[in-house]
Amino acid sequence: MKQGFPIACQGMTIGLLGGSFDPAHEGHAHITHEAFKHFALDRIWWLVSPGNPLKAQGPAPMADRLARAWRVMQDPRVEITDLEARLGTRYTAETLARLGALYPGVRFVWLMGADNLAQFHLWDNWRDIFAQVPVGVLARPGQRLRARCSKAAQVMADARLPAERATALARHPAPAWCFVNVPLVDLSSSQIRAEGRWRRGG
Repeated sequence: MKQGFPIACQGMTIGLLGGSFDPAHEGHAHITHEAFKHFALDRIWWLVSPGNPLKAQGPAPMADRLARAWRVMQDPRVEITDLEARLGTRYTAETLARLGALYPGVRFVWLMGADNLAQFHLWDNWRDIFAQVPVGVLARPGQRLRARCSKAAQVMADARLPAERATALARHPAPAWCFVNVPLVDLSSSQIRAEGRWRRGG
């Protein structure tokens, strides 16, 4: 397993897919491949978070979640990282600020499913996230309408790029965001846990 900080060169476009990955599954791999296709990214980094501030219960141990993520997502363009734990950041806005300082000249794009856009206004400093990097939103089952009608989508309506311009998102100055429809994989980490296919340790 790779350790330390990923390598990135100036001018590269890198998507950031954050989450607990508790556990990682084929749905995460699916939206990663779709993000490459729609947003013309050079690399994607999975940011396996120490924990989700919006969730009361902590996730499985980091080592278990990283190992599972490596098994699920085997693509040389994808880096599985524990960057937030290494940086000591708790919130996405903090993480983006640190990455911007560590990787000058690299163009980052925040990636998320439509379910996250629906509750994005609950995130810490969510407007600052939009101000720092472009945001790519990928549709997920049952979340399209709710996401498009969300508070964040309404507040940031003027910064939205049409789906036909998705490949330009990574090189568009922030604030900018794009919502794309992708073939749906109706699978979630909570569903896997409920079915007993992933046991939280620790």
